[in-house]
Amino acid sequence: MSRLFSHCGAALVLAACAATCLSTPLIAQWLKHPTAGVPRTANGKVDVSAPTPRTADGKPDFSGIWITGNPICATSTEDTLVCGVELPMSKEGINMGAGVPGGLPYQPWLADVVKTRTADQAKDDPHVRCLPDTFLRAYGLPHLLKFVQTPALLVMLNEMNAGYRQVFLDGRPLPDDPVPSWQGYSSATWSGDTLVVNTIGFRNDLWIDWNGSVLTEAAKVQERIRRPDYGHLEVEVSVDDPKAYTKPWKVTLKQRLVVDTELVDEICLENEQSSKRMK
Repeated sequence: MSRLFSHCGAALVLAACAATCLSTPLIAQWLKHPTAGVPRTANGKVDVSAPTPRTADGKPDFSGIWITGNPICATSTEDTLVCGVELPMSKEGINMGAGVPGGLPYQPWLADVVKTRTADQAKDDPHVRCLPDTFLRAYGLPHLLKFVQTPALLVMLNEMNAGYRQVFLDGRPLPDDPVPSWQGYSSATWSGDTLVVNTIGFRNDLWIDWNGSVLTEAAKVQERIRRPDYGHLEVEVSVDDPKAYTKPWKVTLKQRLVVDTELVDEICLENEQSSKRMK
């Protein structure tokens, strides 16, 4: 798998994505096996505005396969390829602060780091080096995420490098002295139809976009996840990381449902060639 994005503009980024970032195109995944129980319109297309599915206990069911619903280049229909690419990337995938007035509130040291990483076209990006992506970044990347929900646990499976994340739904206390990890430690409770997820315990210097913005070990992240209808998720993310940012900040990362397909291994180190050319 190879990946090399330029930060010179959206058009160049999309061209690079179309050419290099999709090691497993959507059309190759499970031969378009139909997803059971999907509401459809009279013409057979997914009825994305159908009611939110619910679990046996009445909670919104987030189960399904998801991809960014806020792509760099938007279309007017759900089933049309986005800028000719089956798996689109979000603007937050390039710059997490794209929708934040004034951009992310970097501490001075991080502002300098991001400037250098952007100028270097992310040559030191852990994603390029085939290391895991933390969930905040995964929401904006062109890789499928599968959510599996039970009454006690929400599991997020990332087809990129067969990654996983666990969100415990029992509201358990977060650990006092967590071993730093790529996904952190996540505990959630319901507030009406919104799942409120609190996460701590990150590794230091976790990239969250191509520009090189980061989470540090001091970060506290809260997600407020909603499924307003059948075909969409809204993930309102609040980040409080005083080591990296001068104040807390917030973004909303949208996801759209992908049906009639399945996850397929996308292992970065299998015939990986990009890092050899990134000097």
